Amino acid sequence: MTDTESGTQMDRPPMGHRISWSLLAKAVLAFIALAILIVIGRQLGAYIPRFAEWVDSLGFWGPLVYVVGYALATVAFIPGSLLTLAAGAIFGLAKGTLTVFIGATLGSTLAFLVARYLARSSIEHRLAARPRFAAIDEAVAKEGRKIVFLLRLSPIFPFNLLNYALGLTNVGFRDYVIASIGMLPGTFLYVYYGKALGSLAAVAGGAEVEKGAGYWVILTAGLIATLVVTTLVTRIASRSLALEVKNE
Repeated sequence: MTDTESGTQMDRPPMGHRISWSLLAKAVLAFIALAILIVIGRQLGAYIPRFAEWVDSLGFWGPLVYVVGYALATVAFIPGSLLTLAAGAIFGLAKGTLTVFIGATLGSTLAFLVARYLARSSIEHRLAARPRFAAIDEAVAKEGRKIVFLLRLSPIFPFNLLNYALGLTNVGFRDYVIASIGMLPGTFLYVYYGKALGSLAAVAGGAEVEKGAGYWVILTAGLIATLVVTTLVTRIASRSLALEVKNE
């Protein structure tokens, strides 16, 4: 080996360091992109009443346009509660619930796929260097449908952020979509409130309806789901770690 080759190798940073800096840069860029999406989503949320009024004037095509708009709003981190209330005022209880559920499922699926195919590869690379975390990720995926369903019931976890976060896990796509049914109770409740308000003007003005027994039942069920999913994930993680230590 020549002195030149030796010097070149000594000056070159170790492979592990290059990978770490690369992953850090990706993480920072992802965080910045997420922050920008959230800020833009908050600003675009101010246009929801205008969008809802436009949809209300479309007649037959209104539900289809609303589904597409709701899906795009979900991807763009636009808060969905006002959109859901507006659906109740425009379409009524049954049609509004179905419209919102389809739009929310489509939007959450798109966000999941964006995270899965744009960021999951870097997560897998990191997991490969940390077998214990990889074991936990795999174990959680085996209970994916149950975990996602419980997360959908929970009022604690932010819906828009959760869609992207789940895309970074190893949860199966089919389980993720099927578990979307967990959104139905909350969707039904908000659409009902929108119908009770009776008009887009009342929804846009922030008018409130009295929270009845249904609200407290769904809230209690959601909090129980939060406790159950937290316990379930903790047990899966503990079991996976114990197995990994035993194998070592």
